[in-house]
Amino acid sequence: RSSNPGALILRTSWIYSPFGTNFVKTMLRLATERPQLRVVDDQVGNPTSALDLADAILMIAPRVGRKDSTGAILHVAGTGSASWYGLARQVFAASKLIGGPWADVVPISTSGYPTPTPRPANSRLDTSAFTARFGQALPDWRTGVEETVRRLITGAT
Repeated sequence: RSSNPGALILRTSWIYSPFGTNFVKTMLRLATERPQLRVVDDQVGNPTSALDLADAILMIAPRVGRKDSTGAILHVAGTGSASWYGLARQVFAASKLIGGPWADVVPISTSGYPTPTPRPANSRLDTSAFTARFGQALPDWRTGVEETVRRLITGAT
């Protein structure tokens, strides 16, 4: 930002999609390997569909460089929040509805799933400045999960 003070910087979180490696794909894979999964329930964030994020970037791209869309750091993420446990439950609910893999999910605390890098308990992002500036918010994260799971289970791209 110091080398380009007029840059528009978008921050996001908890990205998932039908592509690459991510939490949604991992949950579906693990459900084929075991009937029950233990998932952290005391960390919350904004699950964000990469597809919805790409749509938002394409929507604002023509405005980048204009006076009203420069020199800002904005949060853009899925609407609403969830814990990893809540996200996993939504993944399996969506998958089960269309005949895909699912597992029982047991909530655990962060201390029950130690990681090399500590994770914040609250990584929710306030996206109100993005919405105010561009007049659009990303859809509810559950909608993106359902679409991502549908694509993964049906093989649609």
